Amino acid sequence: MPTNAEALMTKIQALPVERLAEIEDFVDFIASREQEHATSRATASAPAFAAIWSNPEDDVYDAL
Repeated sequence: MPTNAEALMTKIQALPVERLAEIEDFVDFIASREQEHATSRATASAPAFAAIWSNPEDDVYDAL
């Protein structure tokens, strides 16, 4: 485990148990936001590949 993760775990363990749900919610929020960003980046790159993906030579694969 990297040093930064260890330091974070130490800080979390020092907090009252009542705060763990709040921390978990925040981590879930960050993970969700990161997934949304990844999806946005993938979607944004789709037009750049449109010419590659859509060409007469590969039309046979569209029917699969």
